[in-house]
Amino acid sequence: MQRTATFLWHLVPTATLAIALALVSPGGVRAQDTATTAETPSPRRIVISLTERRLHLLEEGRPPRSFPVAIGRPGVAIPLGDSQVLRKRRNPTWHPTANQRRDNPALPASVPPGPSNPLGEFALDLGWTAIAIHGTNEPDSVGRRASGGCFRMLPADIAALFEMVQVGTSVRVASGPAIVPAPQPAGAVAVPVALPTPAPPPSLPKVAPPLPIVPDPRCTTAGAPLRRMICTMPDLAALDGRARGLHQRHLAALPAERRDAAAYALLQEERRFDDRVTARCWVRRGMEEDPAVAAAARACLSDALTVRLEEAKRR
Repeated sequence: MQRTATFLWHLVPTATLAIALALVSPGGVRAQDTATTAETPSPRRIVISLTERRLHLLEEGRPPRSFPVAIGRPGVAIPLGDSQVLRKRRNPTWHPTANQRRDNPALPASVPPGPSNPLGEFALDLGWTAIAIHGTNEPDSVGRRASGGCFRMLPADIAALFEMVQVGTSVRVASGPAIVPAPQPAGAVAVPVALPTPAPPPSLPKVAPPLPIVPDPRCTTAGAPLRRMICTMPDLAALDGRARGLHQRHLAALPAERRDAAAYALLQEERRFDDRVTARCWVRRGMEEDPAVAAAARACLSDALTVRLEEAKRR
């Protein structure tokens, strides 16, 4: 009896461990597909060249791999600088942004996985808002300026990249050609090559030049009623243009290595401003010719643009 009791007592830790292991579901192995926290630093890194329209996967000691990508179409801002892979998604659901739905009200609130999903079967979400490396249901667009700001890849290429990179992999987007290591002969030690750092701009004179009124480049194709009012009414266009002039002066005063990130932050700020005035100064399409509607929208826009100009002066 004493031997039996002792045997059962020694089984308790083993049984407890077995129960704990049984509770771990097989799906936990795929937790990396939706992870949002960084894993162990990746030995690989990604460099995307906008002029080449190619994505380069670099790893020390191995030949670089290169894939064609689609980049943002003309008029769409493309983020530049450094980021990382924040999340991996298999069979992602596509959610159009507020700007995309405003430009095309016929877009659905979301598109589930399937052949009509613009993200394809795989997506690597980056640190920039609403920017990802993903597949596509329009493979003919790869290699061209055709996306809404993301980086599209051919289905087979994104499937391979998805398996090769992990959450935390660094990503650099460069406006010029990517500098990648040359293929190494057998037995040679690969030497990492750093991307060039642009030379800092010359210091600005102490006396600032007169502030220009910079027009909105979207005015030539503006379709939304509020944006047309800003573009066509001289007092609103002047307020908007002065804020843009201040933003340009602010960017010119920054060191070159900070300028791209600051330009993208200003772009995001402009998008948030557009969302705010759309909600506050809303005009139903076709009603902007009504004098009362136009007067109310004009006063609302004038207040919002004045606040934006004052914020730009304090920057």
